[in-house]
Amino acid sequence: MIAHIQGKLVEKTPTEVVIDCGGVGYHIHISLHTYSLLPQTDFIKLYTYLQVKEDAHSLFGFVEKSERELFKMLLSVSGIGASIARTMLSSLEPMQIIQALAVGDLNTIQSIKGIGSKTAQRAILDLKDKVAKIYQIDEVSFSLNNTNKDEALSALEVLGFNKKMAEKVMDRLVKESPDASVEALIKLALKNL
Repeated sequence: MIAHIQGKLVEKTPTEVVIDCGGVGYHIHISLHTYSLLPQTDFIKLYTYLQVKEDAHSLFGFVEKSERELFKMLLSVSGIGASIARTMLSSLEPMQIIQALAVGDLNTIQSIKGIGSKTAQRAILDLKDKVAKIYQIDEVSFSLNNTNKDEALSALEVLGFNKKMAEKVMDRLVKESPDASVEALIKLALKNL
């Protein structure tokens, strides 16, 4: 297996890059998350995963090792291939996927294009314990934050705020102060909306 590739960045698009390494140009598929983390320099290093199939050898690259490990975990789920795993990592931040899997958040996983109800359930069933153990996510504290967030969102909707705008603000606030009470979240959100 090719563990990483280091070299000159020759081409770059949101879905793939070409890295010149010793005179050989490696075509590497990337997620939007990796694309957003690519350094501005010409010389880069990507952690890679080589997928060998009967009809193709595909190389997938990641700026972070943790994203590569999550990609490999997603591939272990029946019904999730490399392109769907890459779409998942392009649609959500890796930590959002990990948290959704750890707490069994079916709606978040299903919100990703190409993921149906059965595949989302299978992913949660197969990976819930694994991600909770590896990333040491405490389900109780996460679900408490989720409940506070949901209650605060509900209150903002009743007050007449746009649901999408409120969700964006609330996601940011929960990240900044994960232990905030419902009242504190509402007050902070009102200042930001």
